[in-house]
Amino acid sequence: MSSAFAEALAAGDTAAIRGAAKADLHSHLYFAAPIADVERWLGRAIARPPARMDGLDGMRAWAREAINPYMNNWPAFEFTAGAAVRHAQSDGVVLLESSFDIWAVRHHPDGLRGLTAFAAALESQFPGQVDFRPEIGFSRSYVAKTELMTSLSEAIETGVFRSIDMYAYEDGCDPEAVRWIYEKARSAGMKLKAHVGEFGGADEVKRTVEILVLDEVQHGIGAAESTAVMHWLADHRVRLNVCPTSNVMLGAVADLESHPIRRLYDHGVDVTINTDDLMIFGQSVSDEYLNLYRTGVLTADELEEIRLGSLR
Repeated sequence: MSSAFAEALAAGDTAAIRGAAKADLHSHLYFAAPIADVERWLGRAIARPPARMDGLDGMRAWAREAINPYMNNWPAFEFTAGAAVRHAQSDGVVLLESSFDIWAVRHHPDGLRGLTAFAAALESQFPGQVDFRPEIGFSRSYVAKTELMTSLSEAIETGVFRSIDMYAYEDGCDPEAVRWIYEKARSAGMKLKAHVGEFGGADEVKRTVEILVLDEVQHGIGAAESTAVMHWLADHRVRLNVCPTSNVMLGAVADLESHPIRRLYDHGVDVTINTDDLMIFGQSVSDEYLNLYRTGVLTADELEEIRLGSLR
């Protein structure tokens, strides 16, 4: 083996795997803490999600029953965000990009001012341990909500948030409808991301990247349907931040063994390995690496290459 991390994967040495420096570039703070930590904070048990859910609708249905009644408020979000960064640190994550949903301005008593102050404070809590880069995120369903989109625009102006992400089903709105907010984010020096190709196909991945001038795609696994699109992504150095367990549990792929990260990697696409929603999918970044190795999707040396690339 060419590295200590590759040797740790081959040996199943979980402590050494956790100890290796890693990045998590696709994470949503509302669901980013370990569910056991949330239970201890609440003082009550939370029903676990099923092993398979019917896409995003199934995930939302579970969250409405199991999580939202207890966690849909500012004190809970504040706890979850802090617990998420602490867990990332314990898992060897030294670079963390995790999103604050702009909806959180409705929870904080001071609105956007309070949200940005909290994000800045959280960023400064782990000097030399976790390079936490706050991200602002929004659902495609917010595009019709003028108040939220105004808050999103104002959040960009604060300079606190380092990247922007858009999520939910691709048919929620056309990328043209949000080009203005992405142009503003780029002018502010932010990294541009969007969820696309999680359930949709390769053409939609390429189209969205082109229209919004994305730096990175969250998921993007639909690109594996097209050799031409994969080559285009590789040529344009567009990174895909992939979340394997999320893709399996939400039914985007049949099983981990057939995950398209293998095909994407083979075609030269820059891929990273991430958690998405730790509270729901239950797998740390270290777990995701080990799972991909144990199922034979990628070799230990290939996973080491991906780990190092994610830190650059």
